[in-house]
Amino acid sequence: MPFPVMLARLLVRLGLGHYLPGARRHLAGHLDVLPRLSAAALRTPLDLLDRLADEFEAQPPNVVDLTAGAPTFDLLPTGTSKLAANRRGLPPLPGLLELRLAVAEKLVLESQLSVNPSEEVLITGGALGAIQLVCDTFLEAGRKVLLCDPTSPAYPLAVAGRGARLRWLPTWVEDGWTRFRLHDVARLLPGCSLVVLVDPGNPAGGVFRPEDLEQLAWWARRTDALILSDETFGRFTYGPTPTSIGTFDEAQGRTLTVGSVSKSHALAAARVGWLAGPKPLIGACLAVAATRAAFVPTLAQQVALTALRTPPEAFEPHREEFAARRTFACERLDGIGLPVVRPDAGMFVWVPVWRAGLDGRTLARRLRDEEKVAVTPGDLFGPSGRGYIRLSLATEQGRLEEGLRRLGRVLRGEERRAEERLRAA
Repeated sequence: MPFPVMLARLLVRLGLGHYLPGARRHLAGHLDVLPRLSAAALRTPLDLLDRLADEFEAQPPNVVDLTAGAPTFDLLPTGTSKLAANRRGLPPLPGLLELRLAVAEKLVLESQLSVNPSEEVLITGGALGAIQLVCDTFLEAGRKVLLCDPTSPAYPLAVAGRGARLRWLPTWVEDGWTRFRLHDVARLLPGCSLVVLVDPGNPAGGVFRPEDLEQLAWWARRTDALILSDETFGRFTYGPTPTSIGTFDEAQGRTLTVGSVSKSHALAAARVGWLAGPKPLIGACLAVAATRAAFVPTLAQQVALTALRTPPEAFEPHREEFAARRTFACERLDGIGLPVVRPDAGMFVWVPVWRAGLDGRTLARRLRDEEKVAVTPGDLFGPSGRGYIRLSLATEQGRLEEGLRRLGRVLRGEERRAEERLRAA
């Protein structure tokens, strides 16, 4: 929950700004800057930033890093980085038209979602840029947003930073599907301005059932909530095929679809994503974008265009490699006493370390300190994540094997410590 701005202002005026959560750490002791901060800065959930800090720090070379959020394979041909003379000025505010055309073609081909590339596609600074833009356009202090638990930490951070209030919809994965209870939707969605879906899911790797999406779309129309559908992991599927919620009649006119080339084409460094949706919503986002970071660099857009023009079959060997890594990781985790629900999508494994009597953050620290292995603690992904860690498959097979071997060693050490405590008692 975001820290109340009025209370933050009061603490600053009284000279008690050091009591603001995370203020000392993030201002490096320079608390004299607090009176200069805007309401948006004071609303920033510094406690969540604290928990995210370790994930975003560069890992030393001797650390086995199992936190990567994007792959690094290479689909691009050489010679994609040279700009023609007529491309060296500012790009169009909505993005290069040919890139928007390519996005529209991708959506039709992969999601059966039809949009007008001239008016219903907006190029953004990665999927995160799209998320931030939606929040800037449609959220303000006090509004409510429904998030699935668990979900990407980008969403609670973005929502709380606008002063909006979080409502968590409990979900679980069953036979490859992301499931939720309709009575929870009926209870939680009324009063929400926005409902966010990540499909396929991050971190748990499920896909929403079409009939569940149809019900959710019906409830969104009934309660007049907008829908944000994040489909950035759509290529990483090994079981059920995702259905884009924007294709349902009840969701049309209220759904914004997010995508990017970061995951699908291993181009996180390019920072190119998009928003697709009905003209009135995209138009509102475009107006707000003009006052923010208005232009995605032309060079990055050109790289993304080349990526989207790459034949889909070029990705197939990489998808098969991720599927093989998933099978290996799940079998190895089962062998060390941490059986998991095998993900049928995405590029992560959601590991229930509560089975070993641990919480995710404690285990992440022990792995880092004792075995030099970096994993992502589950509490970043929502209230249900406390007893989990997230392992990324976006690392080479040898490092994945070594990381899992060291994880097993930490678990055996934990078992010995538990036995010693029992004997001492």
